[in-house]
Amino acid sequence: MDILQLIDRLEELFNESKALPFTHNVVVDEDRMLELIDQMRIAIPDEVKKAQQLIAQRDRVMAQAQEEANRTLALAREKADQLVQKDSIVADAQRRADQVKAQALVEADNIRAEADNYVLDSLTKLQAELDKLSNQVRNGIRTVEDEQMRKAASPSNAD
Repeated sequence: MDILQLIDRLEELFNESKALPFTHNVVVDEDRMLELIDQMRIAIPDEVKKAQQLIAQRDRVMAQAQEEANRTLALAREKADQLVQKDSIVADAQRRADQVKAQALVEADNIRAEADNYVLDSLTKLQAELDKLSNQVRNGIRTVEDEQMRKAASPSNAD
């Protein structure tokens, strides 16, 4: 299950919880809360795997760009070697080879930058979701602990 869906379910559980009068506390179904937390523990590694897949994809794109640059450079060198006999042609070939090389390097850098930005954006979003989830879990724990402390501090209602 997607981590965002689990967060929505956690929020839904919170919204369905009964408010305690005159407090900001709510009573949460412990079993449902723990079940959601367990599912989140399972889902978070999946999100991390997705991020790792994005990094691997970025690396593949970078390798392909480097390979293309190498092929382009090899072709440029071959052409330059064939034209070495003629001075003016050699100069033109060298300029063209330099242009192709520079263009290939610029394209490789652009692809690398785009891949890095994509991965950074994805990881930043994942971190924000994880931070939000962590805060929500922390708040839930604090609420339950506050409730337990309040119950422990107040006299027992013996029936």
